[in-house]
Amino acid sequence: MKETETEITIMIADENYLSYVDIILETIENAAKIRGTGIARRSPDYIAQKMKEKKAILALAGDEFAGFCYIETWGNKQFVANSGLIVVDKFRGHGLAKRIKKKAFELSRQRYPQAKIFGLTTGLAVMKINSELGYKPVTFSELTDDEAFWRGCQTCVNYDILQRTNRRMCLCTGMLYEPPK
Repeated sequence: MKETETEITIMIADENYLSYVDIILETIENAAKIRGTGIARRSPDYIAQKMKEKKAILALAGDEFAGFCYIETWGNKQFVANSGLIVVDKFRGHGLAKRIKKKAFELSRQRYPQAKIFGLTTGLAVMKINSELGYKPVTFSELTDDEAFWRGCQTCVNYDILQRTNRRMCLCTGMLYEPPK
């Protein structure tokens, strides 16, 4: 992207941005196929609900979809997951993923200041971003034990690994941020 191109706005999405749900899901699905990595699939209703709850981060270049991430609480709000990070191919390589993750992190800290923040990823770039935000790699046993969270992994192509290892390991790396006490 050149300096003269449209500036990218990163915002907390609400019900005014529901028209982007389908392109978000399509972009996530296509990226997972291209990379050959697993990803937990989410329904259009689920992503729409995140927007309605103001738990979604949306990046737009003018009106064009550029990126996305959302937050979700688990374990009675003791944990917050930052999930679904995606940047459209043509907007990659310019720090947009870092800006989206930072906004999701700030939203998580603002809304749930005592919660531990975590994410699962297979991507080195996301691991680096998480590390810069203060996350540490951890074993899955340090993440939420909320069964609803782990059920979300069932739609991932690597779910059999998670199941075979009794949820001790997978191809994803678990990363955790613990707020100061």
